Amino acid sequence: MYYLLYGLLYLVSLLPFFVLHKLSDVAFFILYYVIGYRKDVVTSNIKIAFPQKSDEEVIKIAKQFYRNLTDNFIETIKLLSISKKQFEEHATIDFAAAKALVDKGLNIQFHSGHQMNWEFASLAISKSLTIPWLAVYMRISAKPVDRLFLKIRSKFGATMVEKDKYQTMMPQLIKNQYALGLIADQNPAFVKNGYWLNFFSKPAPFLIGPEKGAMRYKTAVVFVNIKKIKRGYYHFECKVITEDGSQFKNGDLTRMYRDFLEAGIEAQPANYLWSHRRWKFNWDNSFEKRWIDTSPHP
Repeated sequence: MYYLLYGLLYLVSLLPFFVLHKLSDVAFFILYYVIGYRKDVVTSNIKIAFPQKSDEEVIKIAKQFYRNLTDNFIETIKLLSISKKQFEEHATIDFAAAKALVDKGLNIQFHSGHQMNWEFASLAISKSLTIPWLAVYMRISAKPVDRLFLKIRSKFGATMVEKDKYQTMMPQLIKNQYALGLIADQNPAFVKNGYWLNFFSKPAPFLIGPEKGAMRYKTAVVFVNIKKIKRGYYHFECKVITEDGSQFKNGDLTRMYRDFLEAGIEAQPANYLWSHRRWKFNWDNSFEKRWIDTSPHP
């Protein structure tokens, strides 16, 4: 099944970007107008993030989000056959500051969110590094699809680390200098153990792992913002936060990441994964000790 899927999608990936984007247009029409995929979730999320926007503005953002979502998928398929040269034309990155950290012999954690196209971002960082790139991912239940995505994500030499095997694999992987990629806007598996703070206009739990790892292992921390320039073209901004995560107190790095992520989303509201239920958990006073925001909890 994997080879059939791979062969079919590889042939699709050979199509030029403008043809692939025509396919994306068809997928958008079906997803938005025919299926109405998670429309209620998307519009609800956008309204929570931008309560000041009118219904017309929310719909406009939602429609552009669905276009970006289908572009994200079809452009990921393109990665199966894209050359390094063509990839570099479509994915630029300001890596000088991060490279300076590598040259100093530091280990680095890169924190990013679900801004599109995150698959391009991971490959752009992987391509730019001269040290091992360890990217944490969540396994896809369909094994052929999971295998296909692992092939795409490791195209430029990344070592993929399954989230459920992170604790057992990492001690061996970090014996030498490394860079670790984390999608830091996921909901925690156990909501009571997450850090709670306002995300836009409503409390949400954030993972504590990215911050705790940086503090424990004294790694440098780099936040990554993804900007969509136009269809098929992206620029990745790397902001060095610290050369030593242990210099921060509990909650500091998570608050800084929240602020950084919000700013990137506000700049391009339609380029965030609104179909993901960021506010799936409601605040409860039993989480009071997990509240880390500078403003009072609800």
